[in-house]
Amino acid sequence: MTDRAYDVIVVGGGNAALCAALAAREQGARVLVLEKAAEVERGGNSLFTAGAFRFAHRGLEDLRRDVLPDLTEAEALAAEVPPYPEEAFYDDLMRLTDACANPDLADLLVRRSRATVVWMRSQGVRWILMLSRQSFRVGERHRFWGGLAVEAVGGGAGLVQALYDRAARVGVEVRYGTGARRLLVDRRGAVTGVVARGPEEFEEIAARAVVLACGGFEANPEWRTRYLGPDWELARVRGTRHNTGDGIRMALEIGAQPYGHWSSCHAVQWDLNAPEFGDRTVLDLFQKHSYPLGIVVNLRGERFVDEGADYRNYTYARYGREVLKQPGRAGWQIFDQKVVPLLREEYRIRRVTKVEAGTIEELARRCEVDVAGLVRTVREFNLAVEDKPFDPSVLDGKGTRGITPPKSNWAQRLDSPPYVAYGVTCGITFTFGGLRVNADAAVLDTEDRPVPGLYAAGELVGGLFYYNYPGGAGLMAGATFGQLAGTGAAVFARR
Repeated sequence: MTDRAYDVIVVGGGNAALCAALAAREQGARVLVLEKAAEVERGGNSLFTAGAFRFAHRGLEDLRRDVLPDLTEAEALAAEVPPYPEEAFYDDLMRLTDACANPDLADLLVRRSRATVVWMRSQGVRWILMLSRQSFRVGERHRFWGGLAVEAVGGGAGLVQALYDRAARVGVEVRYGTGARRLLVDRRGAVTGVVARGPEEFEEIAARAVVLACGGFEANPEWRTRYLGPDWELARVRGTRHNTGDGIRMALEIGAQPYGHWSSCHAVQWDLNAPEFGDRTVLDLFQKHSYPLGIVVNLRGERFVDEGADYRNYTYARYGREVLKQPGRAGWQIFDQKVVPLLREEYRIRRVTKVEAGTIEELARRCEVDVAGLVRTVREFNLAVEDKPFDPSVLDGKGTRGITPPKSNWAQRLDSPPYVAYGVTCGITFTFGGLRVNADAAVLDTEDRPVPGLYAAGELVGGLFYYNYPGGAGLMAGATFGQLAGTGAAVFARR
């Protein structure tokens, strides 16, 4: 075993892990980060995100104070950012998780969210308004919607780069291509280090505390099938291939408490011909999130979700699951020319599964969708659309009557050819089951006692998300509990 050279070992290499490492270093701890991926693949799932963070705030002027201080007066005048108070954030969490989220963890996340974003800025992360993804231009102003307004400069890749740059400046050591395989414990059950597999050999590395922040089990097809159910081994993985549940497994082996919604996950509509794992050049642009502006059908030509049930960032994380249930695990998002200018940037990339046609019949043939089924669906949908004003920046109530499933908002007739369709399948982002932690992000055992020296952050923390989640809450939770875990581990190490 190597000498006890480290106070804190952080297992993982994404947003949660780096926030933990920086927080521990801020407390004076000697920190080692173990990143299973090679350096060219570092960053975990964080790299494959848009870098969006959901946090409580009091509106644009509040954000300009210490989150967006570089925003010019002209930029501020052109943006309409409604306040997002703590009560709204908490209510969104509980509403979308069917009131299953642990109320103490949810409250902790909400209360600490804004302060965590400000702390991240002190660590070198810079923020901008999400103009292209979270606002629609209404008159002369960009109107933000859905409680989400801010992203890291450079998206997920920029976030990861900023955190690694800061880690290098403050003296955090990072070992790439080194995956933790087992936790070391003493006779008291306290964690004393890890067994890791490096590029050449296994090694025992001692430390006074360990933070697990190495993701869920979304890249493990056997675990997906075991816990999520049939056909989940066939889903595409949106992000890294390295999140195979290692941290969860290691903790359970020493008596940690499993917690959260093990049979559920974050899964989105993902390009039909995307690769098995995330592509580091395309990143998150295989997603297809403008579905509220059109309709989504299966290979029988039938609609199967309410595309306008709520704002996109409140439904997208569960609609991938609905696509997986369809024949061929596939669907088609269909739009007409009225909304094509409103489609998000991911619809304009070169590697996209896209079909265009002048008639619905021809569109169905080119998509290899049942022609009679799609023609019938579009005809019934068009007849059911209510005659109300269309406004994509609010829940406009422009819905349908007399069809199942309904479309509750943003329903417009498909009547402006040429029509365009985008093929989608299910892309899994992260799993919801994991470990139980307390308010210090310390891992609890099966008797609700903290495991001495063991902390956790990120996707492998269970108890926050059930069935669904509000967009931007994943990175926010990773950073919030990462800071808590790193601080707690450093304090424990000093003792």
